[in-house]
Amino acid sequence: MTETAPMNETRTVTPARSLRGEITVPGDKSISHRSIMLGSLAQGTTRVRGFLHGEDNHATLNAFRAMGIVIDELPGGDLRIEGKGLHGLTEPGDVLDCGNSGTTIRLMTGLLSGQNFFSVLTGDRYLRKRPMKRVLAPLATMGARIWGRGGGELAPLAIHGGALKGTEYDSPISSAQVKSALLLAGLYAEGPTTVREPHLSRDHSERMLRYFGAEVRPFEGGVTVTPQPQLEGREVAVPGDISSAAFFMVAALIVPGAELLIRNVGVNPTRSGIIDILQAMGGSIERLNARELSGEPVADLLVRGSSLKGIEIGGAVVPRAIDEFPVISVAASFAEGTTIIRDARELRVKETDRIAAMVSELSALGGRVEARDDGMVIEGVESLTGGSVKSHGDHRIAMSMAVAALRARAEVTIDDTACTATSFPNFWSLLDNVRV
Repeated sequence: MTETAPMNETRTVTPARSLRGEITVPGDKSISHRSIMLGSLAQGTTRVRGFLHGEDNHATLNAFRAMGIVIDELPGGDLRIEGKGLHGLTEPGDVLDCGNSGTTIRLMTGLLSGQNFFSVLTGDRYLRKRPMKRVLAPLATMGARIWGRGGGELAPLAIHGGALKGTEYDSPISSAQVKSALLLAGLYAEGPTTVREPHLSRDHSERMLRYFGAEVRPFEGGVTVTPQPQLEGREVAVPGDISSAAFFMVAALIVPGAELLIRNVGVNPTRSGIIDILQAMGGSIERLNARELSGEPVADLLVRGSSLKGIEIGGAVVPRAIDEFPVISVAASFAEGTTIIRDARELRVKETDRIAAMVSELSALGGRVEARDDGMVIEGVESLTGGSVKSHGDHRIAMSMAVAALRARAEVTIDDTACTATSFPNFWSLLDNVRV
């Protein structure tokens, strides 16, 4: 069972005998963000089913309300967005607070660069430490006028929008946030905007732009958007977030005799690296009832307890699984042999340094984990010890350590677990429901 201590927001997780059941995880966080943005920029009504009501997505929702967009929350959690068209946003009367959401601040920076008004973006103490120049530098080549702390490296960011020119940008990193910021700015530019990247990052922006009516041309190594489209309001069905499903996938794989059916999971090829990695480790994961919703591929996932083996993980699969590496490191901790994770330096600039955080917390429970500059080397163990670990204020670290605790020899206490509301508000209740 899991128990809450509200005073210091800790959770204690006891080892699991087994896991059984059928669950549905919350809507995809990335797609939920983009449904608000494009629904607001479209002409007419957009209805969103399966929207993730997490803190990150509410930061995006509140930002667009502050710019004059009417967004109604309907019974059952659906949203109705009354879009005002590409040029329908109004200047906000106050600073826009992005909370802990890197997606909100980076994508909004691109979008606001094309608006004919002044705006300021900020966030919580964690977000204000995250690097922003990776977005500001390419936007500057389009004529964007943006100022930030540390020479533009850190939020708050002040933006004086308008008068952009299309660009061709060869990104040194594979980042959906950088790519999406430029594509959104490109909607307002004079001339097309092209972004190339070393490996294909998640393509939710391209898919949803096309779904709403924009002219988007993907090609090998990149994508081009044509400016000034007429976006039309649409019905959007948000699939379950594979990043949330990943915690239960790993949980079912590492607990002997477990069997979980996870329904309605988004299996976009640019996001399904977690499935490829776990299957390469010997994990039993079946895709059932494959289908497409609102331009996104979806399936049900049947996951069974498995004997995992260590592998080497690097190259093109890394951006396809970048958010899942904390829980992948948990799977590797129980795999036979050695797992090497490389080419994942991007993990150091997430909500926290996720390489350092997972090395620290898994080691605290007796894991054999070594940090590398761009990844980790993990030696599998039979089980972990009990003890106390830290979340580092990072939702994915907190939930990964909860999964690790299922195969510990004694209970594990995790501090600062309120952060899980960022992406997975009902994580703890679902975890309780599948324990047997």
